[in-house]
Amino acid sequence: MAQDSATRTAATGAPQPLLMELEHRGRARGLWSDALHRLIQNRLAVVGAVIIAVIGLAAIFAPFVAPYPYEQIFPGQIIEAPSATHFFGTNLSGQDTLSRTIYGARNSLGVGIFVQVIILVIAVLVGGGAALGGKTADGLLMRMTDVVYAFPDLLFVILLQQVLAGTRIAAYVGGLFVVFLAIGLVGWVNLARLIRGQMLALRTTDYVIAAEALGATRTRIVMKHMLPNTLSPVIVALTFGVPSAIFTEATLSFIGIGIRPPLADWGNMIYDGYGAVLATPWPIFFPAAALALTFLSFQFLGDGLRDALDPRTR
Repeated sequence: MAQDSATRTAATGAPQPLLMELEHRGRARGLWSDALHRLIQNRLAVVGAVIIAVIGLAAIFAPFVAPYPYEQIFPGQIIEAPSATHFFGTNLSGQDTLSRTIYGARNSLGVGIFVQVIILVIAVLVGGGAALGGKTADGLLMRMTDVVYAFPDLLFVILLQQVLAGTRIAAYVGGLFVVFLAIGLVGWVNLARLIRGQMLALRTTDYVIAAEALGATRTRIVMKHMLPNTLSPVIVALTFGVPSAIFTEATLSFIGIGIRPPLADWGNMIYDGYGAVLATPWPIFFPAAALALTFLSFQFLGDGLRDALDPRTR
């Protein structure tokens, strides 16, 4: 054993304790545990994750956290400044701004998360089908992707939202989910291209070629070898996509075609407070601050995930 250790030390030029430590680290941590360890060491990413968790919990338990129902009106208390009764003040309708900000987190975060689910499903089908379906399928799917990419995103979302609002889909799922669907049907393009590029690169790797030589089916190769190795950039892209979807929905609400009152939403709260911004900034300040804080938190978390999952930064 001592001779073997001496041989390894002489061959590598590294002392035996260092070799033992490296071997221990290699056995102790896999890809995901190592990524989690690196993510925890990133303070900004941890701060972003904590803020997102706090906002998410407040949104889930909004009826217990908010001091008042979001639709409750207080007669004679219009656009009041923050006070002991209304910590964030009131809006033009005499509603408590803090309560509406907390309830608004439900719709805003809901848009960001559910839209990413829609985007992921479409992107996997289109990007995976283009990478694995042969030249004909690749050409057709990528040309369709180019057509969608050619449209301005916001204009396309507005058109789809208006078209879907008058269909039976809106009657079944409601206006809120029509907004989700419209944003999701537009935002899948970049992720589909990313998945296609990752899978095309993985098709030529040694372990995929070895699996094909051993007789593994196409489904097994995709599910066991290709999709898991595509997850890292996809997770990062979805994390960055959440604030983008929230901003798109806020823009729709601001111009009056997104989530509409009496439902609380940060976008329509900013729109409602915009008319009185010269008289008092409070109705617009707090929802705008919540929107900015959420955006920064997802940016910090996305940057941390990108660094933690990128093997080149190890």
